[in-house]
Amino acid sequence: MTRGRGAGRRGVPWLSYLVVVTGAVLTVVPFLDMVMTSFKGPEEAGTLPYRFLPQAFDLSNYRAAIRQLDLPVLFRNSVVATALITGSVLLTSSLAGYALAKLRFPGRDFVFRLVLSTMMFPPFLFFVPHFLILVHWPLAGGNDLSGRGGAGLTVSVAALAVPFLVNGFGIFLTRQFMVAIPDEVLEAARIDGAGEFAVWWRIVVPQTKPVLVTLGLLTFVDAWNEYIWALLVSTANPDVMTLPVGIQLLQDHVDPARTTPIVMAGLVLSVLPVLLLFLLLQKYYVRGVMLSGLK
Repeated sequence: MTRGRGAGRRGVPWLSYLVVVTGAVLTVVPFLDMVMTSFKGPEEAGTLPYRFLPQAFDLSNYRAAIRQLDLPVLFRNSVVATALITGSVLLTSSLAGYALAKLRFPGRDFVFRLVLSTMMFPPFLFFVPHFLILVHWPLAGGNDLSGRGGAGLTVSVAALAVPFLVNGFGIFLTRQFMVAIPDEVLEAARIDGAGEFAVWWRIVVPQTKPVLVTLGLLTFVDAWNEYIWALLVSTANPDVMTLPVGIQLLQDHVDPARTTPIVMAGLVLSVLPVLLLFLLLQKYYVRGVMLSGLK
């Protein structure tokens, strides 16, 4: 009986490895298929029997994607919006998390509960109110001081970022990690003459770097792939269209049999920034995920 139980325990890791490998294959194969399809000719896409590898690796699909999608403009809009959102979320989450974790002020617990309540609502629930606020933004897009007469911020790239500049989950995540920082360290810095901003910047931020990197990556991916809000804003001004919207519109309005390789080439180009950023920050991301699990 003892040997049987030991054999069962030894067999469990192999089952775990099998599940992990299967999941990895199911995740990687569609990505590789997208990359391979981006090199195929129009006559190869969607034909039977299906061929995983292209007959000849041709970069013409990437040139066509850059030309038909106006990729430099779409890429610029996506980069500007994503950079604004990611930077703002990291800054506001870190500052608010520090205030809610280490400062004493009346109503702190109520504010924290209010932040938590914002995580219970789906983001698209606020898209119409956000759009109306941007339309009536004072002194922008031809509006007067009362917010009338023009299109407000809806005609600028800022409209892509404004609704996402503050993130309740980011505040909650950073606050939970900052609670674990010993108060004695912060008090010693205050005794040495450091102000609250110096304490936050020199002591708290370095100790929460893995968490901030994890939050930054999650925010970057969400902002880069945002589609519904970007589509709503681009209806008011096509010049602020982002990569996801442009690629989807190309797929919807052109013959799929001819443009599938071009669409795949556009998707590969849109995925590259996220992939490169993850590879560069993988060490901090993994550490942040591990710390999240410990928390």
